[in-house]
Amino acid sequence: MTFSAPKQLAMELPRGKGCAAMKTLFTSLFTFLFATLFLTGCTNQHSHDTDHGHGEGEHQHAEGDHDGHDHDGHDHDAKPDAPTGVRMGTGLMTFDTVPGWGLTAEGKSAIGPTHGGVIIGKDGTIYTSADKGVIAFSPDGKVARDFLGEPYTNLHDIEIRSEGGTEYLYGARNKNAEGIKFNAADGKVALRLPFPSESGLSAKPFSPTAITVSNDGRIFLSDGYASNIIFTFDKAGKYLKHFGAKGNGPRQFNTAHGMTLDTRYEPNRLLICDRNHQPKGRLLHYSLDGEYINEVIGGLGMPTSVSVQGDYVSVPDLHGRVVILDKTNTIMAVLGHNPDPKQGRNYGVKQADWIEGVFSGTHGSGWDADGNLYVQDWNVDGRIMKLVRVKG
Repeated sequence: MTFSAPKQLAMELPRGKGCAAMKTLFTSLFTFLFATLFLTGCTNQHSHDTDHGHGEGEHQHAEGDHDGHDHDGHDHDAKPDAPTGVRMGTGLMTFDTVPGWGLTAEGKSAIGPTHGGVIIGKDGTIYTSADKGVIAFSPDGKVARDFLGEPYTNLHDIEIRSEGGTEYLYGARNKNAEGIKFNAADGKVALRLPFPSESGLSAKPFSPTAITVSNDGRIFLSDGYASNIIFTFDKAGKYLKHFGAKGNGPRQFNTAHGMTLDTRYEPNRLLICDRNHQPKGRLLHYSLDGEYINEVIGGLGMPTSVSVQGDYVSVPDLHGRVVILDKTNTIMAVLGHNPDPKQGRNYGVKQADWIEGVFSGTHGSGWDADGNLYVQDWNVDGRIMKLVRVKG
């Protein structure tokens, strides 16, 4: 490297000043060299940081990243802030979320991968079905008991019914090709419903997705992932009849995915989710004798299940929201809508990426006696949420 400044200083040195001038020259030269070396070192250090730079997007920090934490990608000391509750809905259907409900003491999901439903017993116990079985929660979100392994796995939909003072859970096992009924207290199996060969139909495949029970004990089992036929059995499990067909017509089902007894009307009706109807999902009413009544509402995205309390119905939508209808089937509120198309209808959203008050793939819901709502996402880590109804 060539330094021109000393030459300039030498040429500009006044003559006849003797030692004083020379001393001034060497002082200036030393100062210049020190400053030059310092600046050169800083430049080289910057170049080193850049050359060991990071690929596109790597180590990019989010807004508010200057928070004093170690930004090596891991914050080893600080724990993430606990989420706060979120208010959602409107008017009579306003709810507050309960952060951490249904998690273990370690902050993990207590239920594991979910593709099921939610139902509430008379004593307030919340039952939810997961891949591994059925888990019963107390209202504060603690596991009260569970029924794990065969024959409790893969209950895609669940209902509860009190019979002779005993509560029974009914489930549709899509992967196990049957309906089932068992004691909600001890898990003792009371009834199993395989494909009814008496129907004269083909049993291949048979993949039930929904089950419900009328007040006289008749059991309705929807073959929603296969034929889209709904089979009716008596309370002892004897085949009675069937109705429905696969298709996109007015009286057909394009995935008869969810179903419940619609007690808002007398006589009661079947309320059925036609999830993949085109152009949008819809709800249908059928009589308990299998007769088509009407289309209740259309344009719902992908309705997965229905749950009734009083005059109201909750309708989870796989796109990531819950719709609340009144007795006239007017939409009263839309809860937890997820505007991100990468998260709505996405089974793979891990617990670390859950957003309080925003759903990803709502699949089941149930009401307790106080009007609180429990919602399950179709989710790889197993998400269930409590929404507390805001009164007054």
